[in-house]
Amino acid sequence: MSKQDLVVLGQDGAEGCCPGLLTAPLDEAQSVELAKVFKALGDPIRLRLLSMIASRAGGEVCVCDLTPAFELSQPTISHHLKLLRQAGLIDCERRGTWVYYWLLPEMTDRLAGILTRPAGEPRPDRTTTTDVS
Repeated sequence: MSKQDLVVLGQDGAEGCCPGLLTAPLDEAQSVELAKVFKALGDPIRLRLLSMIASRAGGEVCVCDLTPAFELSQPTISHHLKLLRQAGLIDCERRGTWVYYWLLPEMTDRLAGILTRPAGEPRPDRTTTTDVS
């Protein structure tokens, strides 16, 4: 996939919403879209960046406060932030020479909904073991 093929995910409204994994299988388009989000989250640097942004008091953080937490160059941090933005997890705004980032809770809520077992549904019984040897 080229850089030009990347699009912001989670901006397509209710029709793009995915069912929970335990309620219905994902279709091909949903699985492709979600794989991009999970790929963005699959890097420890990006996961830390997302956590730093999401947990920030006031709901936003300046890139100048993110960069010192890592032993990486500013362009590398900017690249990771760009991937999080393209996955629809964060958004940003330039203010003077600095860029401020904030969490897009719609995507994290969507991920939580996909991974959450429906309320009231019993957990599968795993007390029976089978010998696969």
